[in-house]
Amino acid sequence: SFGFSSDVFIMDTIGGGEVSLGDLADLTVTNDNDLSCDLSDSKDAFKKTWNPKFTLRSHYDGVRSLAFHHSQSALLTASEDGTLKLWNLQKAVTAKKNAALDVEPIHAFRAHRGPVLAVAVGSNSEYCYSGGADARIHSWKIPDLNVDPYDGYDPSVLSHVLEGHADAVWGLAFSPASQRLASCSADGTIRIWDPSSSSPTCLCTFLTASDHGIPTSVAFTSTEPAHIVASFRSGDTVLYDLEAGSALLSLESRGSSGPTQINQVVSHPHQPLTITAHDDRGIRFLDSRTGKSVHSMVAHLDAVTCLAVDPNGVFLMSGSHDCSLRLWSLDNKTCVQEITAHRKKHEEAIHAVACHPSKALIASAGADALAKVFV
Repeated sequence: SFGFSSDVFIMDTIGGGEVSLGDLADLTVTNDNDLSCDLSDSKDAFKKTWNPKFTLRSHYDGVRSLAFHHSQSALLTASEDGTLKLWNLQKAVTAKKNAALDVEPIHAFRAHRGPVLAVAVGSNSEYCYSGGADARIHSWKIPDLNVDPYDGYDPSVLSHVLEGHADAVWGLAFSPASQRLASCSADGTIRIWDPSSSSPTCLCTFLTASDHGIPTSVAFTSTEPAHIVASFRSGDTVLYDLEAGSALLSLESRGSSGPTQINQVVSHPHQPLTITAHDDRGIRFLDSRTGKSVHSMVAHLDAVTCLAVDPNGVFLMSGSHDCSLRLWSLDNKTCVQEITAHRKKHEEAIHAVACHPSKALIASAGADALAKVFV
């Protein structure tokens, strides 16, 4: 019924064995936004079908990362063309004949020397942070969403440069609870910053290269604001305690089939659950308290590159180099929708996915230099 045949779509447990849902089975959700679905019956947990609404065409090279504004219909995109762009999705141009060119960026952020690889939005969306191949993290003041894109350039938008990394910054995460920014870099370190201070300083550095290798992604855990979880090219996933400044727990993300690179790690919004996206086409669900694997599955036909959990914790979105976005019910780990979203370029397709924190919007970013928004 979802448009793909069962023989193409393999749902099996990596490494076999019985899978117990544990805490996930008693997931209760308070759903107060307009997702137009009744979440009381777990069988129909997610009835909404997402449809493409906007194609954002302005970047000249692959779009590596995306982040939504916390309350407005606005999106930030980070690209290998060296820029970040801010899009106000409310300012759609309806007069154009070509429906694909319906939104223009309202601001381009230029300071990185080289590809921009990661973007994170700060508290209340007043600031955003970008990490690049130039080893720098830039802090930006987000301009007014009604700014005229043809106004003169405002230099005050770039507020700070956070220096310390010695190689490309692959991942950023911001915690509104602790007002901290976490970054992970190809230099084999994870750094924690206080970006709100007048001269942002690095509060602590985790040297990961010798134990786990190069970190690929970092996320704050929702249930414990003082904990972060990081994933690695080696296939490791490690929980760190920011107050103690040390590693707490290694999670069982390697599986029995051997280690494969993890491309992204995300944390469930209300459960002690960590989810990892792997190069071996798999997604793994890990208990953040015990480190044990709760469930693992082959999820795509190519490497799983990115993940996002909706703010209510009802569904998981995954993107892959097989050009598809897939939406999974977290309740029973089944695929409820598949969307072909981007075209391949140099064997790469989808780099990032995002869910809006407060509106029924999702987005994807691709190697084809496009970002797409779905409603």
